[in-house]
Amino acid sequence: MSIHYSAEVAAALKSGAPIVALESTIISHGLPRPSNLSVAIEVEEIVRAHGAVPATIAILDGLVCVGLDSDQLKEIANRDDIAKASIRDLAVISALKSSAATTVAATSHIAGLVGIKVFATGGLGGVHRGANESFDESADLGALGKLDIAIVCAGVKSILDVGATLERLETLSIGLVGYKTNAFPGFYLTDSGFTLEHRAESATEIAAIIKARRELKTDSTALVVANPVEEEMDRSRHDAILASGLAGAAAQGITGKDVTPFLLEHFHTASQGESLKVNIEIIKSNSALAADIAVALTK
Repeated sequence: MSIHYSAEVAAALKSGAPIVALESTIISHGLPRPSNLSVAIEVEEIVRAHGAVPATIAILDGLVCVGLDSDQLKEIANRDDIAKASIRDLAVISALKSSAATTVAATSHIAGLVGIKVFATGGLGGVHRGANESFDESADLGALGKLDIAIVCAGVKSILDVGATLERLETLSIGLVGYKTNAFPGFYLTDSGFTLEHRAESATEIAAIIKARRELKTDSTALVVANPVEEEMDRSRHDAILASGLAGAAAQGITGKDVTPFLLEHFHTASQGESLKVNIEIIKSNSALAADIAVALTK
């Protein structure tokens, strides 16, 4: 599999400068046009402003790209043939010279291949509601159960089974720490209703945790850094939209992997853009914290 590095990322890898991996699925599938491109550009600038180098990861015409130039970012944002690739899809898409944005799992895998240890995303995938019957669980969990990477996220979306997701994180020995919080965030919400055992007050403390994991040889799995959004969605409105979305999915017979995209679209529509605004603020905040962690790791 051929890997192409942007000049900025190649220089950072050579010099040992701090780097933050960024997923591309949020650009191609998570945000609407044209704001997807402007947000992608702004997120990269936030990482740079905090002293690190952004490495947005994607596959373009079979080439695995670690770091995208401005034209490549535009392609990911605007092309209609951009697939959504998890780890199992990488070899197929690369060999067939296709193009894809990378999910949390795929981005983590590629970042690990090239030695990038910090990754910023929006929300983590998890165990889906009704997984006891459908066995529907995000590939993110399996990937993070075997990859050494620190992933900054706003917890998992409330449309998932948060309790079951936390149980799976524990079973897979995936590290979990809250950033200035003991409440596990629920993406749109600062508190999903579940308590975190560990918290850190600064990027420096998180970097110390990462270094201790290496020394104690507990770094064979990921470290999830849960960073709650500052301005959460109105809670009563959120709960009402979730309830109506779940009811709508049941009424229309939507099941399995089709439930999540249905509920996300329902949130965007029913909230009249409020959930989208929160989503954008989440990725900005997580990118800033991830950059601070990457910088602290180099000190």
